[in-house]
Amino acid sequence: MDADDREETQRVFLAPDGTEIAYREFLARAVVRDDDHDRAPRPPLVILHGLAGSSREFVPTARALAPHRVVLVDQRGHGRSTRVPTDVSREAFVADVIGVIEHVVGGPVVLVGQSMGGHTALLVAAARPDLVRALLLLEAGVGGDGDEGRRAELRAFFASWPVPFSDRAAATAFLGDGPLERAWVDDLEASHDGLRPRFDADVMVDVIAAVDERPRWETLPRLTMPHLLVFGERGMFEAAQQFDLLQRAPDVRSVGLLGAGHDAHLDTPDVWFDVLRGFVTSVEPQSD
Repeated sequence: MDADDREETQRVFLAPDGTEIAYREFLARAVVRDDDHDRAPRPPLVILHGLAGSSREFVPTARALAPHRVVLVDQRGHGRSTRVPTDVSREAFVADVIGVIEHVVGGPVVLVGQSMGGHTALLVAAARPDLVRALLLLEAGVGGDGDEGRRAELRAFFASWPVPFSDRAAATAFLGDGPLERAWVDDLEASHDGLRPRFDADVMVDVIAAVDERPRWETLPRLTMPHLLVFGERGMFEAAQQFDLLQRAPDVRSVGLLGAGHDAHLDTPDVWFDVLRGFVTSVEPQSD
Protein backbone atom coordinates (compact mmCIF):
# COMPACT_ATOMS: atom_id res chain seq x y z
CA MET A 1 0.00 0.00 0.00
CA ASP A 2 1.34 3.40 -0.99
CA ALA A 3 1.62 6.20 1.59
CA ASP A 4 -0.96 8.16 -0.44
CA ASP A 5 -3.52 5.46 0.37
CA ARG A 6 -3.58 6.56 4.01
CA GLU A 7 -6.57 8.51 5.31
CA GLU A 8 -5.67 11.00 8.04
CA THR A 9 -8.19 12.44 10.47
CA GLN A 10 -7.55 14.91 13.29
CA ARG A 11 -9.72 14.76 16.38
CA VAL A 12 -9.71 15.65 20.08
CA PHE A 13 -10.15 13.43 23.15
CA LEU A 14 -11.39 15.24 26.24
CA ALA A 15 -9.61 14.16 29.42
CA PRO A 16 -11.60 14.02 32.66
CA ASP A 17 -9.90 17.21 33.92
CA GLY A 18 -11.04 19.12 30.83
CA THR A 19 -7.70 18.98 29.00
CA GLU A 20 -8.06 18.57 25.24
CA ILE A 21 -5.84 15.83 23.86
CA ALA A 22 -5.49 16.16 20.10
CA TYR A 23 -4.59 13.18 17.99
CA ARG A 24 -4.09 12.19 14.36
CA GLU A 25 -5.42 8.87 13.16
CA PHE A 26 -4.19 7.11 10.04
CA LEU A 27 -6.30 4.38 8.49
CA ALA A 28 -5.90 2.30 5.38
CA ARG A 29 -8.36 3.06 2.63
CA ALA A 30 -10.85 0.31 1.88
CA VAL A 31 -8.54 -1.74 -0.30
CA VAL A 32 -8.70 -5.53 0.11
CA ARG A 33 -5.91 -7.72 -1.17
CA ASP A 34 -6.04 -11.44 -1.74
CA ASP A 35 -3.70 -12.19 1.16
CA ASP A 36 -5.72 -10.03 3.57
CA HIS A 37 -8.33 -12.79 3.95
CA ASP A 38 -5.71 -15.12 5.41
CA ARG A 39 -4.16 -12.60 7.82
CA ALA A 40 -4.88 -12.16 11.49
CA PRO A 41 -5.87 -8.56 12.35
CA ARG A 42 -2.88 -6.23 12.40
CA PRO A 43 -2.34 -4.58 15.81
CA PRO A 44 -2.90 -0.81 15.88
CA LEU A 45 -0.11 1.51 16.98
CA VAL A 46 -0.11 4.53 19.28
CA ILE A 47 2.95 6.79 19.03
CA LEU A 48 4.04 9.43 21.55
CA HIS A 49 6.44 12.28 20.70
CA GLY A 50 9.10 13.79 22.95
CA LEU A 51 9.33 17.02 24.93
CA ALA A 52 8.52 20.19 22.94
CA GLY A 53 7.55 18.03 19.96
CA SER A 54 4.21 17.06 18.49
CA SER A 55 2.45 14.38 16.51
CA ARG A 56 3.41 16.14 13.27
CA GLU A 57 7.00 14.88 13.41
CA PHE A 58 5.77 11.26 13.36
CA VAL A 59 3.48 11.66 10.34
CA PRO A 60 6.12 10.15 8.00
CA THR A 61 6.39 7.22 10.43
CA ALA A 62 2.62 6.69 10.36
CA ARG A 63 2.63 6.73 6.57
CA ALA A 64 5.51 4.25 6.47
CA LEU A 65 3.47 1.83 8.60
CA ALA A 66 0.70 1.31 6.06
CA PRO A 67 -1.62 -0.54 6.26
CA HIS A 68 -1.56 -0.53 10.06
CA ARG A 69 -3.92 1.75 11.92
CA VAL A 70 -1.77 4.41 13.63
CA VAL A 71 -2.76 7.02 16.20
CA LEU A 72 -0.35 9.89 16.89
CA VAL A 73 -1.05 11.70 20.15
CA ASP A 74 -0.26 15.32 20.97
CA GLN A 75 0.52 14.94 24.66
CA ARG A 76 -0.90 17.61 26.98
CA GLY A 77 0.88 20.93 26.65
CA HIS A 78 2.07 20.04 23.13
CA GLY A 79 0.92 20.44 19.56
CA ARG A 80 -2.81 21.05 19.18
CA SER A 81 -3.61 19.85 22.71
CA THR A 82 -4.33 22.24 25.57
CA ARG A 83 -1.30 24.53 25.68
CA VAL A 84 -1.24 25.21 29.45
CA PRO A 85 -2.92 22.30 31.25
CA THR A 86 -3.55 22.54 34.98
CA ASP A 87 -1.88 19.18 35.63
CA VAL A 88 1.45 18.15 34.08
CA SER A 89 2.18 15.24 36.41
CA ARG A 90 3.32 11.93 35.03
CA GLU A 91 0.03 10.46 36.24
CA ALA A 92 -1.93 12.91 34.09
CA PHE A 93 0.09 12.04 30.97
CA VAL A 94 -0.42 8.34 31.63
CA ALA A 95 -4.17 8.76 32.14
CA ASP A 96 -4.43 10.62 28.83
CA VAL A 97 -2.83 7.79 26.88
CA ILE A 98 -4.89 5.15 28.65
CA GLY A 99 -8.00 7.16 27.77
CA VAL A 100 -7.03 7.35 24.10
CA ILE A 101 -6.32 3.61 23.93
CA GLU A 102 -9.57 2.69 25.66
CA HIS A 103 -11.92 5.19 24.02
CA VAL A 104 -10.33 5.86 20.62
CA VAL A 105 -8.48 2.68 19.68
CA GLY A 106 -10.51 0.24 21.75
CA GLY A 107 -8.00 -2.52 22.31
CA PRO A 108 -4.38 -3.54 22.95
CA VAL A 109 -1.85 -1.57 20.92
CA VAL A 110 1.78 -1.52 19.98
CA LEU A 111 2.86 1.48 22.05
CA VAL A 112 5.80 3.55 20.80
CA GLY A 113 7.37 6.53 22.56
CA GLN A 114 10.38 8.75 21.99
CA SER A 115 12.28 10.50 24.81
CA MET A 116 9.72 12.01 27.24
CA GLY A 117 7.01 10.22 25.26
CA GLY A 118 8.91 6.99 25.80
CA HIS A 119 8.85 7.63 29.54
CA THR A 120 5.08 8.09 29.30
CA ALA A 121 4.79 4.88 27.28
CA LEU A 122 6.85 2.96 29.83
CA LEU A 123 4.56 4.08 32.67
CA VAL A 124 1.44 3.22 30.65
CA ALA A 125 2.74 -0.28 29.87
CA ALA A 126 3.60 -0.88 33.53
CA ALA A 127 0.24 0.41 34.79
CA ARG A 128 -1.98 -1.24 32.16
CA PRO A 129 -0.22 -4.17 30.51
CA ASP A 130 -3.61 -5.37 29.30
CA LEU A 131 -3.70 -2.39 26.90
CA VAL A 132 -0.17 -2.81 25.51
CA ARG A 133 0.55 -5.69 23.15
CA ALA A 134 4.16 -4.60 22.66
CA LEU A 135 6.32 -1.64 23.67
CA LEU A 136 9.08 0.19 21.81
CA LEU A 137 11.08 2.93 23.52
CA LEU A 138 13.14 5.20 21.27
CA GLU A 139 15.88 7.06 23.14
CA ALA A 140 13.98 6.74 26.41
CA GLY A 141 14.60 5.38 29.89
CA VAL A 142 13.26 5.35 33.42
CA GLY A 143 13.84 9.06 34.10
CA GLY A 144 15.32 10.60 37.19
CA ASP A 145 18.54 11.62 35.45
CA GLY A 146 17.98 15.38 35.16
CA ASP A 147 18.63 18.22 37.58
CA GLU A 148 17.80 21.86 38.14
CA GLY A 149 20.85 22.93 36.16
CA ARG A 150 19.70 21.12 33.04
CA ARG A 151 16.20 22.50 33.45
CA ALA A 152 17.58 26.03 33.83
CA GLU A 153 19.46 25.58 30.55
CA LEU A 154 16.30 24.36 28.88
CA ARG A 155 14.32 27.33 30.16
CA ALA A 156 17.02 29.75 28.99
CA PHE A 157 17.11 28.14 25.55
CA PHE A 158 13.39 28.49 24.98
CA ALA A 159 13.42 32.01 26.43
CA SER A 160 16.06 32.96 23.86
CA TRP A 161 13.70 32.36 20.94
CA PRO A 162 12.80 35.79 19.49
CA VAL A 163 9.12 35.00 19.13
CA PRO A 164 7.02 35.72 17.32
CA PHE A 165 9.03 34.89 14.22
CA SER A 166 8.01 37.04 11.27
CA ASP A 167 8.05 34.07 8.88
CA ARG A 168 9.56 30.61 8.31
CA ALA A 169 12.77 32.09 6.96
CA ALA A 170 13.31 34.07 10.16
CA ALA A 171 12.61 30.99 12.28
CA THR A 172 15.04 28.88 10.25
CA ALA A 173 17.70 31.59 10.41
CA PHE A 174 17.54 31.54 14.21
CA LEU A 175 16.88 27.87 14.97
CA GLY A 176 18.94 26.31 12.21
CA ASP A 177 18.21 23.80 9.47
CA GLY A 178 18.87 20.45 11.16
CA PRO A 179 16.20 17.71 11.29
CA LEU A 180 14.95 18.72 14.75
CA GLU A 181 15.02 22.40 13.94
CA ARG A 182 13.04 21.81 10.74
CA ALA A 183 10.45 19.91 12.77
CA TRP A 184 10.11 22.89 15.13
CA VAL A 185 9.75 25.29 12.21
CA ASP A 186 7.17 23.07 10.50
CA ASP A 187 5.13 23.00 13.70
CA LEU A 188 5.03 26.76 14.32
CA GLU A 189 1.55 28.16 14.75
CA ALA A 190 0.38 31.26 12.88
CA SER A 191 -0.90 34.03 15.14
CA HIS A 192 -1.95 37.63 14.53
CA ASP A 193 1.64 38.85 14.94
CA GLY A 194 3.69 36.04 13.44
CA LEU A 195 4.71 32.42 14.08
CA ARG A 196 4.90 30.99 17.58
CA PRO A 197 5.82 27.55 18.98
CA ARG A 198 2.96 25.24 19.94
CA PHE A 199 4.21 24.94 23.52
CA ASP A 200 4.82 27.10 26.55
CA ALA A 201 8.40 27.17 27.83
CA ASP A 202 7.42 27.11 31.50
CA VAL A 203 5.13 24.14 30.90
CA MET A 204 7.96 22.26 29.17
CA VAL A 205 10.23 22.79 32.18
CA ASP A 206 7.51 21.59 34.55
CA VAL A 207 6.88 18.53 32.39
CA ILE A 208 10.52 17.47 32.34
CA ALA A 209 10.82 18.20 36.07
CA ALA A 210 8.22 15.48 36.68
CA VAL A 211 10.25 13.06 34.55
CA ASP A 212 13.40 14.04 36.44
CA GLU A 213 11.77 13.59 39.85
CA ARG A 214 12.94 10.01 40.32
CA PRO A 215 13.94 6.96 38.29
CA ARG A 216 11.08 4.52 37.78
CA TRP A 217 13.08 1.30 37.97
CA GLU A 218 10.11 -0.47 39.54
CA THR A 219 8.28 -0.31 36.21
CA LEU A 220 10.68 -2.59 34.34
CA PRO A 221 9.74 -5.92 35.99
CA ARG A 222 6.10 -5.18 35.11
CA LEU A 223 6.78 -5.30 31.38
CA THR A 224 5.24 -8.64 30.51
CA MET A 225 4.84 -7.80 26.82
CA PRO A 226 7.54 -7.89 24.11
CA HIS A 227 9.60 -4.73 24.37
CA LEU A 228 12.45 -3.17 22.46
CA LEU A 229 14.84 -0.36 23.36
CA VAL A 230 16.18 1.67 20.44
CA PHE A 231 19.12 4.03 20.86
CA GLY A 232 20.77 6.48 18.49
CA GLU A 233 24.52 6.13 18.00
CA ARG A 234 24.86 9.80 19.01
CA GLY A 235 21.93 9.80 21.42
CA MET A 236 21.55 10.86 25.04
CA PHE A 237 22.20 7.46 26.58
CA GLU A 238 25.77 6.40 27.22
CA ALA A 239 26.78 2.75 26.98
CA ALA A 240 26.68 2.29 30.76
CA GLN A 241 23.14 3.64 30.93
CA GLN A 242 22.02 1.37 28.12
CA PHE A 243 23.59 -1.62 29.84
CA ASP A 244 21.86 -0.77 33.11
CA LEU A 245 18.47 -0.64 31.40
CA LEU A 246 19.06 -3.91 29.59
CA GLN A 247 20.18 -5.65 32.77
CA ARG A 248 17.10 -4.58 34.74
CA ALA A 249 14.40 -5.11 32.12
CA PRO A 250 13.20 -8.71 31.66
CA ASP A 251 13.55 -10.24 28.19
CA VAL A 252 14.29 -6.94 26.52
CA ARG A 253 16.13 -6.46 23.24
CA SER A 254 17.96 -3.40 22.01
CA VAL A 255 18.88 -1.92 18.65
CA GLY A 256 21.37 0.84 17.87
CA LEU A 257 20.76 3.21 14.97
CA LEU A 258 24.01 4.20 13.26
CA GLY A 259 24.33 7.88 12.46
CA ALA A 260 21.32 8.84 14.57
CA GLY A 261 21.09 11.17 17.53
CA HIS A 262 18.44 11.59 20.18
CA ASP A 263 15.81 12.39 17.55
CA ALA A 264 16.60 9.30 15.51
CA HIS A 265 13.20 9.27 13.79
CA LEU A 266 14.17 12.62 12.24
CA ASP A 267 17.91 11.98 11.76
CA THR A 268 17.75 8.62 9.97
CA PRO A 269 14.07 8.09 9.12
CA ASP A 270 14.49 5.19 6.68
CA VAL A 271 16.54 3.19 9.19
CA TRP A 272 13.99 4.00 11.90
CA PHE A 273 11.12 2.88 9.65
CA ASP A 274 12.83 -0.45 9.01
CA VAL A 275 13.45 -1.10 12.72
CA LEU A 276 9.89 -0.20 13.67
CA ARG A 277 8.30 -2.22 10.87
CA GLY A 278 10.45 -5.20 11.78
CA PHE A 279 9.40 -4.99 15.42
CA VAL A 280 5.72 -4.66 14.55
CA THR A 281 5.91 -7.64 12.24
CA SER A 282 7.56 -9.70 14.99
CA VAL A 283 4.66 -9.08 17.40
CA GLU A 284 1.79 -9.49 14.94
CA PRO A 285 -0.57 -12.37 15.71
CA GLN A 286 0.02 -15.35 13.49
CA SER A 287 -2.74 -16.73 11.29
CA ASP A 288 -3.89 -20.31 11.87
